[in-house]
Amino acid sequence: MTKSIKILIVDDHPFIIQAYKNALEKYSQQGYEFEVIQANNCKSGYENIVESKIPFNVAFFDISMPEYAEKGIYSGEDLAVLMKSEMPSCKVILLTMHDELLKINNIIKNINPNGLIIKNDLTFDELIFAFDKIINNESYYSQTVIKLVGQAKYNDIELDAFDKQILFHLSKEVKTKDLPQYIPLSLSAIEKRKLNIREILEVKGGNDIDLINEAKTKGVI
Repeated sequence: MTKSIKILIVDDHPFIIQAYKNALEKYSQQGYEFEVIQANNCKSGYENIVESKIPFNVAFFDISMPEYAEKGIYSGEDLAVLMKSEMPSCKVILLTMHDELLKINNIIKNINPNGLIIKNDLTFDELIFAFDKIINNESYYSQTVIKLVGQAKYNDIELDAFDKQILFHLSKEVKTKDLPQYIPLSLSAIEKRKLNIREILEVKGGNDIDLINEAKTKGVI
């Protein structure tokens, strides 16, 4: 039995819209029938949302588009918020060129989209994979988003200046016993701090190289 899915695509780049359509055409071979409505600016996107008699199932929004100031719609983010308000069951996917941590965090916090894709990550296969995840009630974040979010969760790690100095000098292959030559602390104080750093960074066992690698992974040094 063919399942009908109503889709809104709002993007001011014709080649991106065509990429969506190509991906959907390939996906339609799996027993889906798509009704695709497209818009190329915030105004036409707004009108399609508020005037639609039948709710959309999926919506793709480019974040940067010509604004519709009269209605307070300045970006695809605003359209996504409107869509979630008007049609809460619609699955929202946002695409953006932005790859700044603060911007990505704000999108996730304020909109919590079903999908978030950095355009530089976008390929034909990626788009199909993302759509497959989302249509099956899963979320999809592209690799750059995952990397940024992964780094963000370590932002609240609390290491003071001495802790960071210890890690820095260890990363330069200074032996623990020689650290008092570089840091104004006793060897016993440094060893206690190293144990505490291991606990904070959740490093169980291993040597100083393992500790440094974990510190780098978590963006501490």
